Amino acid sequence: MSSEILLREDSSGICYLTLNRLDAYNALSMEMMQSLSAELDKIAEDISVRVVVVRGGGKGFCAGHDLKQMLGEGHEAYYQATFDTCSALMQRIVNLPVPVIAQVHGVATAAGCQLVASCDLAVSADNACFATPGVNIGLFCSTPMVALTRAVAPKHAMELLLLGDLISADRAAEMGLVNWVVAVDELEDYVAAVAGKIASKSRKTLSIGKQAFYKQSEQTLAEAYSSCARVMTDNMLTDDAQEGIDAFITKRKPNWSHR
Repeated sequence: MSSEILLREDSSGICYLTLNRLDAYNALSMEMMQSLSAELDKIAEDISVRVVVVRGGGKGFCAGHDLKQMLGEGHEAYYQATFDTCSALMQRIVNLPVPVIAQVHGVATAAGCQLVASCDLAVSADNACFATPGVNIGLFCSTPMVALTRAVAPKHAMELLLLGDLISADRAAEMGLVNWVVAVDELEDYVAAVAGKIASKSRKTLSIGKQAFYKQSEQTLAEAYSSCARVMTDNMLTDDAQEGIDAFITKRKPNWSHR
């Protein structure tokens, strides 16, 4: 798939989705969010995909919502539709049956920072910067706050939300917003290596584990253990668990059926 605003490239189980609004720092227009959502729906049913990489074309990752578009429409129903569409997009990422990696360079601000926080993993170039700067223009980043508070410690989230300042990639890593910071000229290869490791696993196992991770994180300790004990039992009954265990015992490479 290749459209004007979103590009897709598949390679060895890795699906690269590239935001392609270069003149607007890949701002999340309504059309961009709808395109991303539609592509994620396709990926959810595509068993050839093991991992997704979301990245930005041009000078930066994503500058957040398209404020010019929003002001141009200028009415409550459109504002509500914009934030509802964005919220649904972020939930699609979390609910996708395969892991999603954010590949970040340049700016990742407001809803762009929310996009990073919503992904399962994030690799940042050392030239990247992050912010939820809505407070500076009278629009508190309330929907980005949902993803942030689930990705970083509360006081770190409040630091970003209340100050509205840009932070460096290293500071983002300290907060836990990103996993790794690498030189900008190493970013593509580093992401490919991480994605390749994930792509070598069973899609069925990845799906089971990702779903369980987010479910248990919202449960009490007792509920989480009870829930995950059931998950592991069901996981043991899958073809890939039986294949993987047998391959481990017999010292051979597993042949995944993704079932």
